[in-house]
Amino acid sequence: MTEQFNEQANQAYQSNFNQEPNSDARLMATLIYVLSFFAPLLAPLIIWLIKREESPFVDRAGKNYFNFLISYTIWLTVSSIAMIILIGFILVPVITVLLIVFTIIAAVKAYNGEDYLAPLSIRFLK
Repeated sequence: MTEQFNEQANQAYQSNFNQEPNSDARLMATLIYVLSFFAPLLAPLIIWLIKREESPFVDRAGKNYFNFLISYTIWLTVSSIAMIILIGFILVPVITVLLIVFTIIAAVKAYNGEDYLAPLSIRFLK
């Protein structure tokens, strides 16, 4: 009985995961990335917390965004510390440009209904 329930729950999860996101979910996922240019923490957090229960796609986009944000904050901090040995003066601008470029790519992918996790992102939220 328990195995049957687990299998049904797994099938429901997989069908929900593989389901094509609707236009509202794609818009909300896109807004997570676009609004991050104006309010990097607050706006994406509000959208994600409100809409994550309604759409698995928005939930994944929110998790990917926060994994990306936390990871690149770590990389920028390490690069800033590396300014002591001068390499940080090169790394900080490069990482800043990558942050902007990968945010734009993620917004476009979200609008197209695709999942995207930027390179060098660590999966803190799974």
